[in-house]
Amino acid sequence: MRSLTRFRSAVAAGLLGLLAAFVVPAGPVAARAADEPATTVGDVTGFSHEGSVYRLTAGRAEARVSFVSAETFRLELAPDGTFTDPTGKDIVLPQGKAPRTEWREKSDRYELSTAKVTLRAYKSPLRFALYRADGTRVWAETKGLTWTKDTTTQSLARGADEQFYGAGMQNGRGNTSHRGKKVEVSVDYEWNDGGHPNSVPFYLSTAGYGVFRNTYAPNTYDFAEPVTATAKEQRFDAYYFAGKGDDAAKDVIGQYTRLTGKPFLPPVYGMEIGDADCYLHNANRGERRTLDSLKVADGYVQHDMPNGWMLVNDGYGCGYEDLPETSKGLAERKMKMGLWTEDGLAKIAEQVRAGQRVAKLDVAWVGDGYKKALDGCKDAYKGIEDHSDARGFTWAPESWSGAQRCGVQWSGDQSGSWEYIRWQIPTYAGSTMSGLAYTTGDVDGIFGGSPKTYVRDLQWKMFLPVTMTMDGWAASDKQPFRYGEPYTSINRKYLKLHESLLPYLYSYAHEATKTGVGAVRPLALEYPDDPKAATDAAKYEFLTGEDFLVAPVYKDTATRDGIYLPKGTWTDYWSGRTYRGPTTVDGYSAPLDTLPLFVRGGASVPMWPGGIRSYEDREADSPLAWDIYPQGKSSFELYEDDGVTRRHREGEYATQRADVRAPRSGAGDVSVRIGASEGEFKGKQRSRPYAFTLHTGDAPSRVELDGRALPRLASKGAYDKAGQGWFYDRDDRGGVVKVKTPSRRTDRAFELTLDDTSAVGGAVPGAAATVGVPAGQELGAGAPGKVAVDVTAGTKDATDVEVTLDAPGGWTVAATRTGRIPAGTTRRVEVAVTPPKAADPGEQPLTATARYRSAGQDRTARQRFALGVVPEAPGKDTWASDMVWLKSTNGYGPAERDRSNGESGAGDGRTLTLAGKTYEKGIGTHANAVIEVYPGGRCSAFTADVGIDDEINGYGEVAFSVEADGKVLWTSPKVTGASATVPVDVDVRGARHVELKVTDTNGSKSGDHADWAAARFSCA
Repeated sequence: MRSLTRFRSAVAAGLLGLLAAFVVPAGPVAARAADEPATTVGDVTGFSHEGSVYRLTAGRAEARVSFVSAETFRLELAPDGTFTDPTGKDIVLPQGKAPRTEWREKSDRYELSTAKVTLRAYKSPLRFALYRADGTRVWAETKGLTWTKDTTTQSLARGADEQFYGAGMQNGRGNTSHRGKKVEVSVDYEWNDGGHPNSVPFYLSTAGYGVFRNTYAPNTYDFAEPVTATAKEQRFDAYYFAGKGDDAAKDVIGQYTRLTGKPFLPPVYGMEIGDADCYLHNANRGERRTLDSLKVADGYVQHDMPNGWMLVNDGYGCGYEDLPETSKGLAERKMKMGLWTEDGLAKIAEQVRAGQRVAKLDVAWVGDGYKKALDGCKDAYKGIEDHSDARGFTWAPESWSGAQRCGVQWSGDQSGSWEYIRWQIPTYAGSTMSGLAYTTGDVDGIFGGSPKTYVRDLQWKMFLPVTMTMDGWAASDKQPFRYGEPYTSINRKYLKLHESLLPYLYSYAHEATKTGVGAVRPLALEYPDDPKAATDAAKYEFLTGEDFLVAPVYKDTATRDGIYLPKGTWTDYWSGRTYRGPTTVDGYSAPLDTLPLFVRGGASVPMWPGGIRSYEDREADSPLAWDIYPQGKSSFELYEDDGVTRRHREGEYATQRADVRAPRSGAGDVSVRIGASEGEFKGKQRSRPYAFTLHTGDAPSRVELDGRALPRLASKGAYDKAGQGWFYDRDDRGGVVKVKTPSRRTDRAFELTLDDTSAVGGAVPGAAATVGVPAGQELGAGAPGKVAVDVTAGTKDATDVEVTLDAPGGWTVAATRTGRIPAGTTRRVEVAVTPPKAADPGEQPLTATARYRSAGQDRTARQRFALGVVPEAPGKDTWASDMVWLKSTNGYGPAERDRSNGESGAGDGRTLTLAGKTYEKGIGTHANAVIEVYPGGRCSAFTADVGIDDEINGYGEVAFSVEADGKVLWTSPKVTGASATVPVDVDVRGARHVELKVTDTNGSKSGDHADWAAARFSCA
């Protein structure tokens, strides 16, 4: 019988079973038997010091304090007086000379001080508290350190507004506060929501400190009152970091990664998407050879899609052959070869010499503890570097502190679904709070998935520095070109956007090697004083660098609610509409091709223009583009090196700074100074042309390059053909100034000035009109209709307004003119539209465009939206499985027509069977599931027999429901695998859209194979 869990392959499940014998237990380490005694450290009985190391005895126990820097120190406790160090030199790096310290004794305590902090050691009983040099308290123990036979615990007072982050990769959480929650730090092989792969025994507090538990033992952090931090070992060993300045959290991350290692700098190809599959003896694909990977690589080339590397042996027992030939073939397609280290590292020297440049570690590398996981990361990384001039580049599903310096951490083997997207969003930004700069998950998982979930998942993961797609495990391959149109084009759009943004992302990658802070960030890191940033208001969004705010769509919908924008000006990347934060945006229109994406006012984003497929497409005379949202004084420092070798570690790199001066708001001049590129590396451009896009919302009177006027070009076509000049494009994102320069020497600075223009948002802030399209509109294929468009004037009247729709070929659209729209008012305009008869039913992305005049400027406002195209309503009785499904969401694999739910491919289910009765017609689903059909108001009743398919043999627990036009018409009682078949007979008269839903009711989706047998609409 097939696996009942359905969320993990039989092979992977078998592996986990084998590993169980080796894994350190990962349950809550604070839990103790009721009769297990706990001992608390007693009164101080002795004190001594040597340099910056201090010892305090308390009876048999001994504590040791060792200062590492003026803000960092180590605190150890040996209950039996004997110190041990299981991690040795594995995690903590040499830190150089210890700081100067001093101590003094007072009646109730010892004070151990650097120039920055004082650690108080109270005498009776021994308790510790940390203070800054100005006397403010950082943290304080509520009682002394305690221990049992196999745990040690520290208890700290919790501040009234104190928030907590960290603990490594915590699936489904971490980018908002851990306050009031219990967090486990261990390897648990639970790779779905609630799991904690790639754990890190480190947390930080908004009180301005962080703690790293120097151990390989599992930890439990309970951020209640008091905060308790427990490790499963009878020794206490922790490093403390006192953050400073307004960016205290970043400073703490910096101190922690200075201790345990800064994040590595990936090769530039490693920041392009990767692809993983098994090409030798693949059980799911039939007999193949390793060289067959080149055929898949050709697919990326033929579809003009970026891809930086391919793992060619990703499957248990897969193996490989012809490595040199495979590597050579991939190189010809501008890709690198990677290997999965399932068979260990004994052959890494010859594999690297054959061309391997990526090493993905197996879960077996964790072995009997976290040391093996960390050693595997370091050894694979070193193996690449020892046998080539390339940078080490590894991927790990389970790791530990220190792994940030040698690899990417990814969240494990999951199944693609809307739920998968939802919980992954907070995961990776949360990981940044533990110094993990490169964390990710496979696009649409390795099982399950669908064309829509693939698109939605890939969209937002293009704003992670690294990601990959994995094939061979699912029933069909999952490369981004497999689903056909419109999905292929949308995927290409976002892959190329990521490629264009590599100069921005690579600059942040370099920054991480200095600061420890990765590019993907929770709002709380950049806006620590914003009370909403730590809450669920910001849970399902993140920042990429300081400038991009990403709010992924994680439901099967064309709108996104609850997008929280913090303080500042934020510009919609697609429409150019500006928002003033703090504010929450609801009803954001996000058809399938649109990722909700906002850019911070003041951003200067370096980009590679031209829609390139690979970094190797860059040539000596390729341009560099700057996408600028001018507001006040701002800057960005571009980092460049050869992208591949390790020569940057010897100083072979260059930086180039962009400084922008603009009004804080409203009208004024804008200047952009591009400094000289400082530094040298092989392949550095000696000269290059530059392109600028300045989001001003108002045309300048003049544009000058180093004081000399550039020609103003009359049209976009003329601009595209010209070698230099400028053009104001009113139709591009609310109005942008586009500027081209001739080739400029990179060792010389230059300045661009725009006279009489404005900061982002326009010369008259708020004067721009906005366009909105009410959600839920639909038209029949081939049927004339009207689409309502709302135009809202800003702070100034909008005159000469014309509204039209940008639609695909074959659609008929008539522009509509309307008169003046007074300031601050909204007018609804109806645009006549006729979709072609051949239009596919379902969501169709369109663009509503309003051209108008306001505040003395010709302007354009746009809004992307989803129009529903509905099929012809049934005119006779019809089976639900024969109807067009406008929506098909399923808990595992695709929902099946006239079959039970199968594995992850279409058509692999069995005969529908309920209570011994078989059915020829019906729908097989797996909770949670939604099937939407269109009766169009012509049907009177819906009937079916529902239950959990007999193949499950008693497992499962679900509830069925029927909803029409947003109203619940019928809900079943709880149905189990042992329940009798439940008859359904629902009045659906007048219903246009009907949804058949199945919901899990017991928190376990094992065996939730829910059948809508004989599902039929009466429509005579």
